[in-house]
Amino acid sequence: MKGHGVAYGAGTVINAIAAWKGCAFGIDLKTEATVQLRGDLVEGEIDGGGDTRLIERACELTLNSLCIDSGAKIRTASGIPVASGLKSSSAAANATVLATARAARRDIDPLEAVRIGVQAALDAGVSITGAFDDACASMLGGVVLTDNKEKKLLKRERLESEVVIYVPDRQAYSAQTNVRRSRLVAPWVEMAFALAAQGEYRRAMTLNGFLYCGALGFSTEPMMAALELGVEGVSLSGTGPSCVALASGAQAADLEAAWSAYPGRVIRTKTVNDGAFILE
Repeated sequence: MKGHGVAYGAGTVINAIAAWKGCAFGIDLKTEATVQLRGDLVEGEIDGGGDTRLIERACELTLNSLCIDSGAKIRTASGIPVASGLKSSSAAANATVLATARAARRDIDPLEAVRIGVQAALDAGVSITGAFDDACASMLGGVVLTDNKEKKLLKRERLESEVVIYVPDRQAYSAQTNVRRSRLVAPWVEMAFALAAQGEYRRAMTLNGFLYCGALGFSTEPMMAALELGVEGVSLSGTGPSCVALASGAQAADLEAAWSAYPGRVIRTKTVNDGAFILE
């Protein structure tokens, strides 16, 4: 019995580490998972290599939730840069949960699937908070506001925009983030979250970006370059090192050119509003 699941990456409006409240939006970068139920062991494989603990734990928890006594073979392939703040872990967990449920020929509620993936991320040690906001954006699409401590979805709505992403030629793993310094900026992050709650996503993400760049020691130069071009929404994505901007048309082209001058690479894509899915 085999199942295939696809989930998306996401960009940050509000990083939840400082104050437990988060906001993120789905982006059109995908991770695909294939799960085949077999044997007694749960074994994972990642195209290109990598730590398989997250996808194995996501599969195990899904099987337990569905009361399925089986092992499984999991394989994932992704177009999302790893350890770059673009929610590759959330996408991998979500895709694996969906693929496992499909392999078992069981339906699973999207938010229940998210919660399973969040617990898998905590168990595997790849996230500090479990990243419920990122996982919701990856699973549901659109822009979401969440309470990560309560694992509660507060709001979701559509968001239409092109997205420009600067991915530096370095990595930053979420689990290694300086939580103490992040929480020093919590009062101002809460101000940014209040803006997001009012639908001021671009202003909120820009404030979030400057706060977390300061707390975590990332350069604000890419953000300043975006502001100089008139971009209103730009932020450090997650715990970095990538920067993500909401910009369209000529403005997006200008930002792509400006960021291409920095070491690393630039990705130009768009928001997604339909969320993760199962491949039949």
